Formats: sequence, structure tokens, C-alpha cells
Amino acid sequence: MTAIDPRPLTGEPLSLDLLNTRWVEEGVRRDLLTGVEGLAVWLGAHGLEGRFAADATTLRHTLAARDALAALVDRPGDPDAAARVDAVLGHGRIRATLTAEGPGEEAEFADPAWGPGWTAARAHLDLLRTAPDRIRACAHEACILHFFDTSRNGTRRWCSMAVCGNRAKASRHYARAKEA
Repeated sequence: MTAIDPRPLTGEPLSLDLLNTRWVEEGVRRDLLTGVEGLAVWLGAHGLEGRFAADATTLRHTLAARDALAALVDRPGDPDAAARVDAVLGHGRIRATLTAEGPGEEAEFADPAWGPGWTAARAHLDLLRTAPDRIRACAHEACILHFFDTSRNGTRRWCSMAVCGNRAKASRHYARAKEA
């Protein structure tokens, strides 16, 4: 049985969800991927637990992919950040297949321990193709979470309106009350 996922924000696209394995809780930085148990939780959250092992090698490669994606999201257009993601992508490939259901694709890895990180990096390519301007970091200064803005007008600022958005509103209210 997989442990409960303790993260405050889940359900984002795979690459951003990998970034969100680090968060701040009550001023303390947390990290789901400090051990293979956390990796198992993250793999389980994405239905990857049967495809990839939650072991030390997979954890190390997944952390390398997370760091590469973080660099790319923090510095879009930076050639060094892009090269780091490209290096992760170099550990896998897509093979075209023909099945009874029709044409398909299958990921292949020389080392399956790169599978989760590669899968997240490849998923990030889809976000970049779709709407790179909607890949966002939460606007709250104490938050390190990321999200894909799916709002109609593309103006979402907070990872969660209930948490970070509410904190910002409360701070503004407190400041106005203090001035008065």
C-alpha cells in the first residue's frame, strides 16, 4: 500500500507535479523525494508504480530530472537549462508500434531508472508546445509551487486561491486596516 501524498498541491501536469515535490509548509521547506518511500508515493500518484522501480538509482535520476526542469522553468530560454533537460531526454526514446488497436507509441529506455524523470521531461515538452506562457510559479513570495494556468483568461496567480491567494488577500486587508 502506498503512503498518503502529503503535498499541498497535486494534480498538475506531470512535469510541474515533479517540481511540486518540494514545497514550503509553515515556513519549513519540505521535499517528498528525500527517499525511495517518497518516490513510491509520487510514482503511485501518476500510475507509474508498476512500470518503474522505487529504488535509489531511480530516485537519483528522477532528482536530476527535477533539477533540470526547475532550471528550465525558472530560466525559460536559458540554453544551459534547455541542455540539462535535453540530457535527461537523451536517456529514452519513443518507438512507433502497431497493435490490434492501431498505431501507437511506446517509450524505451536503455536504463529504466531514467523512466520517471524522462517521462516528466517529455511531458514538459507538451506544455511548451501547448502554452508556455501558462507555466507559472505561484505569486506568493513564500510559496515555491508551480502550476499550469488553465483559467479562461490566463490570469491565475496563485497555486491555490484557498491557501496562497487567501494569504495575499489577508495581508492586503491587514495592511489597509493598519493604515486606517
